[in-house]
Amino acid sequence: MTDGKLTAAGVKALSKPGMHSDGRTLYLNVTRGGSKSWIQRVAINGRRRDIGLGPYPAVGLAQARRRAADNRAAVADGRDPLAEKRKAAAPTFREAAARTLEAHRPRWRSDHYTRNWMRSLEKYAFARLGDTPVDQLGREDILGVLAPIWGVRIETARKLRQRIRTVLRWAQAHGYVEHNVAGDLIDGALPSMPAVREHFRALPYPDVPEALRVVEASGASLAVRLCFRFVVLTAARGGEARGATWDEVDLDAREWRIPGSRMKGGVGHRQPLSDAALAVLEEARTLRDESDLIFPSPSRPGRPLSDMAMTKLLRDVGLSSRATVHGFRSSFRTWASECTDAPHAVMELCLAYRVGDAAERAYARSDLLEKRRALMQQWADYMSAEDGQVASLVGHRG
Repeated sequence: MTDGKLTAAGVKALSKPGMHSDGRTLYLNVTRGGSKSWIQRVAINGRRRDIGLGPYPAVGLAQARRRAADNRAAVADGRDPLAEKRKAAAPTFREAAARTLEAHRPRWRSDHYTRNWMRSLEKYAFARLGDTPVDQLGREDILGVLAPIWGVRIETARKLRQRIRTVLRWAQAHGYVEHNVAGDLIDGALPSMPAVREHFRALPYPDVPEALRVVEASGASLAVRLCFRFVVLTAARGGEARGATWDEVDLDAREWRIPGSRMKGGVGHRQPLSDAALAVLEEARTLRDESDLIFPSPSRPGRPLSDMAMTKLLRDVGLSSRATVHGFRSSFRTWASECTDAPHAVMELCLAYRVGDAAERAYARSDLLEKRRALMQQWADYMSAEDGQVASLVGHRG
């Protein structure tokens, strides 16, 4: 090997910041802080690429020249040494999943969704895929995970494939794999799924007032009982209510203003508060602590109720086989459709759904607050019905 422009003594003495050429694509990079590292500049498929060869003095001049020579030989053979270097450091599927989750976490506003995302991979995928480097995964590995549940647990299988595909898309974007083997490559091996949507279990709306009374008479903590009642009265999502803080409530305006950071769609929402919802808040004042949460956990001071608190409540009072917490939104929506003459847009906006296409939303900018206020008060009045017309849950508990 012909010596280059640099010498071992010269490399040791160099202190001027910049790229110092040894010739034949090899450079010593000296930073303003005085650290030194080896950089090789080569053209791969017509594009200039910089390849790091290691820090100095851990990598000396002679070793840097050998590494540069190996890379030049690889390029001459039509190979990409940078891609090969990345592949050599390919993470396992488990590691790639963790790094994918961290990359997406800021966009996933729900901790519940984030936990479920990883749990499904832990339950179904990691046993077969977890310890395998992503560049060694083949179609048969992915099919081995999906095939046993594909026709049995439709929504689970659909979500699992999407999550595996997301992990391998991350790996593909970072140069660890060339093709996403959970993508179109396996379509032909999996039978078409029926377009089935699994709905949340929901009580018929005539049973909801009695459900509230059953919950109120339960042995659950005050925070859980009040949070559940607030969820039903506001037709909110459970997570929105569990994370509600006092500074989101304007008692004078009778509004609950939920910031976009806590909404499923990322857009802020204001919900009008009925007399009954305001009464819940009044009772919740006794729960106040330094956290400013309206419904703080009784077992974890300063923390919100867990996502299982109200699910456990329904199980304890015998309603879990007939309803989920989220299902009470459906109960409200069915009641509004069948028992009121509220316009479609008003009903949808009560549930914080977006109405119409982008063009319609551009012109219809009102959130119909006063019309929604009237509808939510009607719902609260229905919940407090005492005239004996409300169906009893006796004999229906599972």
